[in-house]
Amino acid sequence: MLHAPNSLPQGERELIATYVSYLNDCYFCQAVHGSVAAACLNDDHDLVKRVKDDFHTAGISEKLKSLLVIAAKVQKGGKQVTASDVGAARAQGATDTEIHDTVLIAAAFCMYNRYVDGLDTWQPRDEELYRERGKKTAREGYVSMSREYLPGPTTRAQPEVRLQPAAE
Repeated sequence: MLHAPNSLPQGERELIATYVSYLNDCYFCQAVHGSVAAACLNDDHDLVKRVKDDFHTAGISEKLKSLLVIAAKVQKGGKQVTASDVGAARAQGATDTEIHDTVLIAAAFCMYNRYVDGLDTWQPRDEELYRERGKKTAREGYVSMSREYLPGPTTRAQPEVRLQPAAE
């Protein structure tokens, strides 16, 4: 969804994931995917910040801006997306596949954000750690990166899930 070849560049797909994660206030996902986006976009972490702050004034294409409008509406609820939003994206050159992928990324990240935050996942605050992981993920992809955290091929052990009570 984010790394495989696609008509939307990987950096733009990562920006969509980052923006939705930002809207959902999921620190981990916006930090991880923002770092991957930056790595794909000439290491431009300032651009990622500008997109989160106000994508309308960020130095991105009008097509991506129209897709971010759709992503933001999906974040609120799928029925928020209108025919006018889709038409505006098409007018900026977005294909039906790119619109579909934007909706898919936005919807998936709403679920991922809730999963990460709902399990009270440990979220390091070291920006350099995210930047280095982002560069490696941009180069190698998510499957390759996840292998570092999975049991070896001879092990069939399931990871133990430990839930921590939410802070009150």
